[in-house]
Amino acid sequence: MPRHFLGLTDAGGNALAAILGDALDRKAARVGLPKGKSDADAPLAGHVLAMIFEKNSTRTRVSFDMAMRQLGGSAIIMESGSTQIGRGETIADTARVLSRMVDAIMIRTDDHAKIEELAHYADVPVINGLTDLSHPCQIVADLLTVLERGFALPGLQVAWLGDGNNVANSLIEAAGLMKFTVRFAGPAGYEPDADFIARARGAGGEVLLTQNPREAVAGAQVVVTDTWVSMGQAGGEAHIAALRPFQVDVALMAQADPGAVFLHCLPAHREEEVTGEVIDGAQSAVWDEAENRIHAQKSILRWALGQL
Repeated sequence: MPRHFLGLTDAGGNALAAILGDALDRKAARVGLPKGKSDADAPLAGHVLAMIFEKNSTRTRVSFDMAMRQLGGSAIIMESGSTQIGRGETIADTARVLSRMVDAIMIRTDDHAKIEELAHYADVPVINGLTDLSHPCQIVADLLTVLERGFALPGLQVAWLGDGNNVANSLIEAAGLMKFTVRFAGPAGYEPDADFIARARGAGGEVLLTQNPREAVAGAQVVVTDTWVSMGQAGGEAHIAALRPFQVDVALMAQADPGAVFLHCLPAHREEEVTGEVIDGAQSAVWDEAENRIHAQKSILRWALGQL
């Protein structure tokens, strides 16, 4: 059976720790190398990744492409509008065909049911590049960034501000696997997925829900937010108005641990979910976080292809 990476739980806590350790080691080994040069061992030489995009992308597209190049492999970019998927070919038939042609598939799509169907019919690993339900690759990069900043994951105190979206769901999933705390602050009706919360709590993570942003941030070592209106999401001005009290500004960051770091998966809307002073300030780790998508992706690919 192929090793799919539809969510962090597909790997589990031990494998996630191994992925993070491998990413740290491989990143350190690349210091001083040109970005397009292969790693010394080129562990995915001869391997090909198909990347299916049904949503716009900057970081996911470039990081997976660069990940494959640095691992010695190659990638094929497939825009849904220029493929037969865009003309009605079924996900199942696409999975069957691509399984004969490539070694792994990454898809960035809307409905999570699509990636589940793709994985069901694929004979090669399928990796979740984002769905409306979860964004596990982003959280691997986030955890990698946190480790680089000297924090341990067990017992970590993380504050999430704003919308309980797909990234928040995967962060909560990670809390259960790696035994840390997520304090979520958002308005009523904007909470993360209840199943993710229940599973994380059942696995030993701590998830606290509040409508008080200062309560969530108090003493936090990591403060995280995301855009208030995601791609294709309805709501507009009413959505933004409900979330405005949860903006991360300098005053709110002052409630966190003095050594706290700020994370944002990008793209950011300055002066909406976060002020420019914070995202461009000394506590921000967003540019390391963005770069770490490459290193996270590399180790996710190695795990999916049985090398970790």
